[in-house]
Amino acid sequence: MKKILDLMEGQLKAAFSACGYDETFAKVVLSNRPDLCEYQCNGSMAAAKAYRKKPIDIANGVVEQLGDGQGMFSMVQAVMPGFINLKLSGQFLADYMKGMAAGEKLGLEKPEKPETIIVDYGGANVAKPLHVGHLRAAVIGESIKRLGNFLGHHMIGDVHLGDWGLQMGLIIEELRDRKPELVYFDESYTGEYPEEAPFTIGELEEIYPAASAKSKEDEAFKERAHQATLKLQNGYAPFRAIWNHIIRVSVTDLKKNYSNLNVTFDLWKGESDAEPYIPKLINLLTEKGLAYESQGALVVDVAEETDTKEIPPCLVRKSDGAALYATSDLGTIIQREEDFHPDRYIYVVDKRQDMHFVQVFRVAKKAGIVEQDVPMIFLGFGTMNGKDGKPFKTREGGVMRLEKLISGINEEMYRKIMDNHEADPEEAKETAKIVGLSAIKYGDLSNQASKDYIFDIDRFTSFEGNTGPYILYTIVRIKSILNKYRDNGGTLEGLSIRPAGSASEKALMLELARFNSVMENAFEEIAPHKICSYIYDLANEFNHFYHETKILAETDAEKQKGYIALLLLTRGILEDCIDVLGFSAPERM
Repeated sequence: MKKILDLMEGQLKAAFSACGYDETFAKVVLSNRPDLCEYQCNGSMAAAKAYRKKPIDIANGVVEQLGDGQGMFSMVQAVMPGFINLKLSGQFLADYMKGMAAGEKLGLEKPEKPETIIVDYGGANVAKPLHVGHLRAAVIGESIKRLGNFLGHHMIGDVHLGDWGLQMGLIIEELRDRKPELVYFDESYTGEYPEEAPFTIGELEEIYPAASAKSKEDEAFKERAHQATLKLQNGYAPFRAIWNHIIRVSVTDLKKNYSNLNVTFDLWKGESDAEPYIPKLINLLTEKGLAYESQGALVVDVAEETDTKEIPPCLVRKSDGAALYATSDLGTIIQREEDFHPDRYIYVVDKRQDMHFVQVFRVAKKAGIVEQDVPMIFLGFGTMNGKDGKPFKTREGGVMRLEKLISGINEEMYRKIMDNHEADPEEAKETAKIVGLSAIKYGDLSNQASKDYIFDIDRFTSFEGNTGPYILYTIVRIKSILNKYRDNGGTLEGLSIRPAGSASEKALMLELARFNSVMENAFEEIAPHKICSYIYDLANEFNHFYHETKILAETDAEKQKGYIALLLLTRGILEDCIDVLGFSAPERM
């Protein structure tokens, strides 16, 4: 189904062309003066320069040629200095609503050429539990993946675990100090290694920070950890066995915590999976004359003449032969090219990693690993801060675990639900989880990804204003009306949207008509916050219509059926949007 703006532009293009003007001047946009019109075309001003005519004369000619646009417009007006003001006819808009309601995915157009797109997000470190610093990558990446899938693309989400660096050596050596009797540290041991891990997730969570702190004070320990990392990466069997334990214990916990966020991944790959591809990478860079030695390390120049700032060479191998993040990322790209040959890459990572990805993407393109015309996009996100403007911490000043943040939000939502309503405690707890997740995700996603934002629990959990709970409350309100209509003997089948009978009803329809444009634009710009902005506007328009309209008390049965049909479409769009954002609505609140 064509977007409503495209349909209008089709009529304007024909009119501009019939008047002898280039149809590119026929662009239609939402009006910036909704008190005067719903849409406008400003092309006459630009055309005036090209054709050396007065803008108003061009606009008048186009308006005369356009007429009512074959029943599309109820108002077509040329106004000084050359604007063309437009209002849609009630019948045309109602018919468009009917088409959306009947169409697959509410009228959304399928892409002409569906793409295979890798979304790299998550980036969890297997050495430690998820904390609030992992929230944005998970939430933003998940929404991008869901949006692409909704639009008809093949999205592949990869968690890309940090599972191959110095943190592994630190854990191994700390474990040696704590439990030297383990068989992994007996060089004479030749038997099978135990299947059960020598630590729990709770112990692992304590081991890594202790080891990290020790390495900053004890140079000998730090060097041991470094050597252990090298032995692990070179395939030393006892350390590989410990590493396998770390992965199993950690990933089990990570999956549980990501599940609490309603975040899933298609691939659970990590830096270690890139390891087999690194020799191929080094050979490729060397054979192409791109890599050279500098102070014993292997580097690739990536600076370009058009650069406005210094872009240092990309370091792909340290002097001791150890791999680096760039090496791992490039090896991963080789793997992804062989496995999926993606049409596009999207990396959702902290914006402070910008330089790293500039270097990696340039090496990938220079080496021919990725074709020149394949977009490689770095979506760098800002920091989640507390009310003091500093990175979000616990009250004690420590890094807050993600699990604790989620439970705290859920407790706050439970308190608000129980304070405002007489509710069954168990049902209230389940509702609190659903609404709490909306508070977290919407609170994050409603902000432009690249911007820092303040995580304000009080504001995010409010049922008023631009919040997740407000959006859910609106959906639940619609569900309640539909249920009451059905309980009163009405059916939700075979209903048809009628031309708007009031300004608020038409305003709701006009907002609904923006759905497919918003979704496509949000994907093109990789901007989930635009979906949040849209559903907030839509919720406001619905609530305005609801307060002005006696839906269930309407005595005209046909008019009431039209209202109910409009509510069904509104609910469908809101539910599709929040599903893309990664949360759902309860039945009651």
